[in-house]
Amino acid sequence: MTFPGRFTEHLLADKIDRVSLSFLVDALEIRRGGVAANISFGLGVLGLRPLLVGAVGPDFGPYRDWLSGHGVDCGGVRESARHHTARFICTTDLDGNQIASFYPGAMSEDAEIGLAPLAARMGGLDLVLIGASDPAAMLSHTEECGTLGIPFAADPSQQLPRLDGPQVCALVDGAAYLFCNEYEEALIEHKSGWSSADVLARVGVRVTTLGPAGARVERSGKPPLLVGPVPERRKADPTGTGDAFRAGFLAAIGWGLSLERAAQLGNLLAVTVLEVAGPQEYELKPAETAERLTGAYGQQAAAEVAAHYG
Repeated sequence: MTFPGRFTEHLLADKIDRVSLSFLVDALEIRRGGVAANISFGLGVLGLRPLLVGAVGPDFGPYRDWLSGHGVDCGGVRESARHHTARFICTTDLDGNQIASFYPGAMSEDAEIGLAPLAARMGGLDLVLIGASDPAAMLSHTEECGTLGIPFAADPSQQLPRLDGPQVCALVDGAAYLFCNEYEEALIEHKSGWSSADVLARVGVRVTTLGPAGARVERSGKPPLLVGPVPERRKADPTGTGDAFRAGFLAAIGWGLSLERAAQLGNLLAVTVLEVAGPQEYELKPAETAERLTGAYGQQAAAEVAAHYG
């Protein structure tokens, strides 16, 4: 929601302990979101068939139809009889200040979902990305991947402030891929007590998004790979850019492409989302994808991606 004023003009210093305010907003936009759904959507747009896993409420029906229509297998989604689907409600003022609430809802039941039955139904799982969710679910899914021998990607992101050191260690140790941004990278090291080299020794690949500077891909004992961004054409909304990067990166990995190509495709999807309002409001066309990849990374990069998409 958008408030056509400034929150600070209505906050009285001598009454801050008794705040009672209601802001009349002049715009309301309801957008599809959630990190798992955003990443799955991006993978589906690129032609893969990702399996979405999580708990939702009885209000999920239209969203299920939308995701299914974009190539997402919702067979791993559990419908709660007790809670609504998780949602984030935010009001922004003219200065960009925000007052927001997050309702976890059915997300609190994620820990009740087991991966073993899903793996059996699918005939095996190539990779499980464990993103920000109920902390108990994140830990149980990570442990189950270890027990079942399923490679996993650690992506704790927004839940890092809530996790303690041992929990961070449990979520990161043994990951095939670790996704983070620069701040999260530092927070992981601080909470775990591990140095950067220690983290790299415990994961296969660490992928750090650098915002407008692109991404950095690292493996233990090898020089870091820095991949610059795809130039942006406009800037509409940064929400979901990190999720889009993960979708592009993992799609390329699924196709068997190099880590460099994966980061390049991740950067392309990230900037595509940046240029529209909403994390799932974009379209990806093969010809335009090839054109932008060629402009940013050369014809060989575009050709290798085009062999799988378009």
